[in-house]
Amino acid sequence: MICCLNPDCPNPLNPENRKLCQTCSTPLVSLLRNRFRVIRVLSDEGGFGRTYLAEDIDKLSEHCVVKQLAPKFQGTWAISKAMELFQKEARQLKQLGEHSQIPTLLAYFEQDNYMFLVQQFIDGHNLLKELQWKVSYTSEDIKDILLSLLPVLKFIHDRGVIHRDIKPQNIIRRQSDGRLCLIDFGSSKQLTARVQMKMGTSIGSHGYSPLEQIRDGAAYPASDLFSLGATCFHLLAGTSPFQLWMEHGYSWVKDWRKYLRTPVEKDLAKILDRLLQKDMQYRYQSADEVIQELTVNVEISPSLITEDIVASPPQKLPSQPPRAPRKYFKLINILIVIITLSLLGFGEFWYRQYRHIESSISSNINKQNHQNVKNPSLLSPVSATSWKNSSLVKTLTAKNQSIVCFAFSPDGTTIASASNETIKLWNSKTGQEISTLSGHSQLVNTLAISPDGETLVSGSNDSTIKLWSLATGQEMRTFAGHSSGVNILAFSSDGHTLADGSRDGSIKIWNLSTRMEMLTITKHRGNISSLAITPNNQILVSGSNNNTIQLWSLVSGEKIRTLKGHLGTVTSLAITPDGKTLISGSKDSMIKLWNLESGKQIDTFKGHSGKVNSLAITPNSKVLASGSDDNTIRLWNLESSKQITTLKGHEQGVKLVAFKQDGTILMSGSRTMMKIWQGKR
Repeated sequence: MICCLNPDCPNPLNPENRKLCQTCSTPLVSLLRNRFRVIRVLSDEGGFGRTYLAEDIDKLSEHCVVKQLAPKFQGTWAISKAMELFQKEARQLKQLGEHSQIPTLLAYFEQDNYMFLVQQFIDGHNLLKELQWKVSYTSEDIKDILLSLLPVLKFIHDRGVIHRDIKPQNIIRRQSDGRLCLIDFGSSKQLTARVQMKMGTSIGSHGYSPLEQIRDGAAYPASDLFSLGATCFHLLAGTSPFQLWMEHGYSWVKDWRKYLRTPVEKDLAKILDRLLQKDMQYRYQSADEVIQELTVNVEISPSLITEDIVASPPQKLPSQPPRAPRKYFKLINILIVIITLSLLGFGEFWYRQYRHIESSISSNINKQNHQNVKNPSLLSPVSATSWKNSSLVKTLTAKNQSIVCFAFSPDGTTIASASNETIKLWNSKTGQEISTLSGHSQLVNTLAISPDGETLVSGSNDSTIKLWSLATGQEMRTFAGHSSGVNILAFSSDGHTLADGSRDGSIKIWNLSTRMEMLTITKHRGNISSLAITPNNQILVSGSNNNTIQLWSLVSGEKIRTLKGHLGTVTSLAITPDGKTLISGSKDSMIKLWNLESGKQIDTFKGHSGKVNSLAITPNSKVLASGSDDNTIRLWNLESSKQITTLKGHEQGVKLVAFKQDGTILMSGSRTMMKIWQGKR
């Protein structure tokens, strides 16, 4: 596929052999600067331009990120200012890229009346995705994160740069060495805001950004420190600051402790208190101040340093690694900050030395990470046997209405249900209705909530898809294009891509950053009844009423293979977190397991006496839950291939099962009730 570089093109992906864009007729550029092959749009930056994923053919098609300047501001001053700031950022990024935890600037150039920045692509996963895999973050984990990121903030602040948008999505744990990297320095946000400042444009993300930044557009080192504190809170609480901000404004920062899953250590609580001060004057004013408080009582054992700083060959990490052993990150972070504080005035020589030490220690982390992935229990404390004695925690009954479909938020706090054309949001703890969403003109068939818990998506018989803010209940966008009703929805693990399946036999892929259609797949015959996307966001899996499963490239839309084996409609799909095993449920009451790489069937689970409507897998890949028209939920041990237990209590067919993101809670829904189950630790 070749991507159109017209920033206003609504469907920029084209077949490789085309000369003109099939959507907007813009001439297609096969290589930028005879070097960078643009693959697809990553995000649309509003008045700034677009950001693309590309391949660097000079580096064996290594992935990189291309930012395009295509300002839509009015007036010559605005355009001139945009150009000036873009050039300034290029110089800043060149300087900032000297840091090992910041993407490197690869190129800066003009082509076809557009300016382009090309940056290193950080291969890894962000902390929001990590939050969905882990059970919880401890005080020690948060200290490690602070010790890893504060020297990065010191580095950029010393060079006059404010990040302005620190949040879990912009912190990536690099796959090669497990280190945390800070991305998205916001040329688009800073640029757009500064040329439109007279219009009161703010910079940053609500909930994570402090008052002075949202209200006045002003940002200081202390502003980034507030955002870092809000990020740490999100990891500890599992609750998005955005949701709290929508409900309570900035008042939540005074009572942040009450939202935590478990209490934090006293010294860390004191630090978070000061990071989260609403008034900037009461916050830490520099990263140095926070570092000093974190390291004031730290002692390092010389024997530990001798043991752990040993070079070892790099080991390939899994695509979804568990966190590295704490002692290694603790050691490396403490060494970095001590060197930073002690040698502050000695220039770039000492900076290079600490990078050398960092690299040496990090090589050992890979080996330990590789060993840890063999022990999936690190990802969740709930084992297969613990679900054998699971218990019913709560039942919520839908009075005077028949529920068609459900969706559960990743943290388990919010339930969305649809009856006819109306959607309702519920508080799972209290059972109280939060709000009613109206907008569809016909029956709502399917609901899905984004991995970050901020967006609800609905598909309807009116052939449209609607995006809603889960916090406010406001409709944000409507997608149209199908000739028949939308049956099923699936999010990518990063929340950037949405796939939908329709009765017209087609699948549409949408980029939720640009809010545009990426491609349409029309080669799957039959009514699309189930969808799933692999954790690496490369493969789309679809099930149909023709009894087959199809695998597609999520980038190009090309078919990879067809899987046959079911004797009825493929009604549900799930993929294990390691991306190796596909699990399918069918109208034939069977559950089948497939090797995704080879396409071979590896097992069949029998037990249900009715259609299998829904499948869910715990984050540690040990337990599968299946909901059926036989009114039961069955739990299966994926390691032994044996049934663990059967959960009964629904009076009608179970339409949806879903595990909470930490794997400790199972939620289920039928046409008349919703139930919450808990495994025994």
